[in-house]
Amino acid sequence: MKINLGFEIAKSLLLARWKQTLVAAIGVTFSITMFITLLGFMNGLNELLDGLILNRTPHIRLFNEIKPSLDQPVNFHSDTIKEYNFIHSIKPNGGRLSIYNAIPIMSKLKSDKNVLGISPKLSAQVFYNVGETDLNGVINGINVVDEQKLFAFDTYVTEGNSNDLNIVPNSIILGKGAANKMLANIGDLIQVTTSKGERVKLKVIGFFQSGIQDIDKIQSYCSVETTQKLLGVTSNYITDIQIKLHDLTKAPELAKYYCELFDVEAIDIQTANSQFETGSSIRTLISYAVGITLLIVAGFGIYNILNMMIYEKMDSIAILKATGFSGKDVKKIFITIALSIGIFGGFFGLVFGFGLTSVIDQIPFNTAALPTIKTYPVSYNPFYYMIGGIFSIATTYLAGLFPARKASKIDPVIIIRGK
Repeated sequence: MKINLGFEIAKSLLLARWKQTLVAAIGVTFSITMFITLLGFMNGLNELLDGLILNRTPHIRLFNEIKPSLDQPVNFHSDTIKEYNFIHSIKPNGGRLSIYNAIPIMSKLKSDKNVLGISPKLSAQVFYNVGETDLNGVINGINVVDEQKLFAFDTYVTEGNSNDLNIVPNSIILGKGAANKMLANIGDLIQVTTSKGERVKLKVIGFFQSGIQDIDKIQSYCSVETTQKLLGVTSNYITDIQIKLHDLTKAPELAKYYCELFDVEAIDIQTANSQFETGSSIRTLISYAVGITLLIVAGFGIYNILNMMIYEKMDSIAILKATGFSGKDVKKIFITIALSIGIFGGFFGLVFGFGLTSVIDQIPFNTAALPTIKTYPVSYNPFYYMIGGIFSIATTYLAGLFPARKASKIDPVIIIRGK
């Protein structure tokens, strides 16, 4: 059978039952449209939620942790070396929060081919002094340029310019929650008290809002130099080294390596934020499950329509086979019908899916917790469109395969004799 002839016959059969064909194509179109819309919206939401935490979290964090020594002096005493010693309420006898040799470690990391970038950081426990009231707070000393490059710090600064931290001496970017409690405005001077009792005045140059209220009520930012001066420490005092990698999946392995190499504590992003990855995976799985279910339902509709077409077109099939068409040719014709429905329905489904997600992307979404978000989050990942297109063709092919096999086995003699 010539290909053109097969297409002409398939076209005639489709147009002869054009209403049923239209219903089948609309079913595929609707399924693909909702599949694209659902995946785009759910994954846009995932990216938004992950961005609030994961994008602000280093892939690997190096730090020092003060903890009691497991090897107490009594265990080394010769008279008790074979005895069991039970020591209660062990306390650390000192230690340092800063990373020893932080500057050489950062130089070493910058030359590591796995490392995208590093950002030093130090934290200072303080009290915000508001009249006679003291509010708990944490000031993070950061390198603004590195934080902007690696963690998109400036996108969370809702008012003011983050670059002013490097220009204005003794300046601070207040968490929005803390600023609201203190009724502080940009340009105001606030007073903070360090854990050592030192009182320092800092100028407010901006507000920071992460979207997590408990953090914004406590956390604020200064430059590394201002924070070191606040604590009265030297310029090599660094409590954290934040590392961004080229390949996120290598974080657990490299965290163990850096821990042994630099003799510091190291935690990877997978360990620190496992609950967020779990939530994102579950939401994505639900999206795919619902979308695929819609496609399967549309496939059953096509299957039923093609089955009915075979019963109604028994005469036509018998004539085709009687005039020399083989069962294989008849099978190809009905599979062509099914694929035509899948291709056209899938194409319009992808177009309408893109259009619907674009509409959702323009719907205003304003919330005080997320000031940088103005519309509903939507992802336009081409991978979703590729999956939708493949599934529309695969589903309709399978839906048409079984009726096509049935049509190919029809005996024209029995049909004509019955007429």
